[in-house]
Amino acid sequence: MLIIGSIAFWMRILGTAQWLLEETGSAYMVGLIGVVQLIVQLPMTLWAGTLADRVDRKRLMSLAHGATGVSLVTLGVLSSTNALTPALVYVGIAITAGTHMLASPARGALLAAVVPEGKLMLASSTDTASANAAAIAGPLLFAGIVLTADLTTVFLTAGFLALVNAILPMLLRVDGHVAGKQGEAHDKPSQIQQTRAGLRYVGSHPILPGLFLLDVGITTASFYREVLPVIALGLFAGGASATGMLGAANSAGAILGSFIALALAGVRAKGMLVLYASFAYGVILFGFGIATTLLGGMLMIALLGAADAVTVAVRQTTVLLTTPDEMRGRAYALMILAAQTANNIGTIWVGFWAGAIGAGNTMVMGGIISITATAVIWYVWKPIGRYRSAG
Repeated sequence: MLIIGSIAFWMRILGTAQWLLEETGSAYMVGLIGVVQLIVQLPMTLWAGTLADRVDRKRLMSLAHGATGVSLVTLGVLSSTNALTPALVYVGIAITAGTHMLASPARGALLAAVVPEGKLMLASSTDTASANAAAIAGPLLFAGIVLTADLTTVFLTAGFLALVNAILPMLLRVDGHVAGKQGEAHDKPSQIQQTRAGLRYVGSHPILPGLFLLDVGITTASFYREVLPVIALGLFAGGASATGMLGAANSAGAILGSFIALALAGVRAKGMLVLYASFAYGVILFGFGIATTLLGGMLMIALLGAADAVTVAVRQTTVLLTTPDEMRGRAYALMILAAQTANNIGTIWVGFWAGAIGAGNTMVMGGIISITATAVIWYVWKPIGRYRSAG
């Protein structure tokens, strides 16, 4: 389920970015993807987190994946008839970004329902590794389809995979309701009240706000995945094949990072793991910006994926370990909200500066900002460095 969904997700990201770049020739138009997603994902993620604590999480995931599939197939049909326009591509991006957010908190909350508490770090690391294994397949499949067919086939293939994925959540042998409870909606507070309760919980948490701010500070200055075609062209004068290879290398590195996180699962000072990995990310990003060959760029972006995977695994584990089941959907959603908001602002930032000062200079600037942001958060938000997990 995770693998199929991740492949479809990456094909949508690369397919829409590549279509916009080829159709308009503008890095700014690609960067506008971040604006569209930001507008959609902010309210959707809050709503989705509360829904995940109110309704059957499995059913919620199925409906979201089904809507994603229909949207992507529609993009493919429009492309095949030459009726696709940039405006319609942005509509498709908005819908699929929203449905992705709708499914994510429910999936994260279900992870804690099926895995013993003592194994959550291992489960989160394995989850990240699986997603990134699929993210290798996604960009490679994207590149292969573009070289042998066209972007229409990319959209249709991604849509078919998403429709298949809509069936799989219902096959899970676990109760999709909070703590196995069903039919109690009339006893619950309103959705608005639950959303506010989730915001208060996370806001008063001793660890989570600092971790989320750290992610926002780094990602805002450096998010390159949505504009990877622009980076591939600006740094290495490459097209769709270079985009696919860089995306695959990034995901391969993330798998390596997931195994590193697995090896470090017994380390209790998980806050320090995040800080060290964040510093490493900034240094490597600087190196990516000065890479002069595609091979060197693939190495650097692979190391970026490894450093990022460690931080992702620790953040997910911390949310699940320190949050009760009835609050997990909302806490997980706020983690996603912070990450996706940073991703979208980062897409705008990187797209703009890549067009203004070049892709390489943008990555170098992002590395400097990332190192500075990590140092500031470490100094200001001291509970991160002090955090120790139970085991």
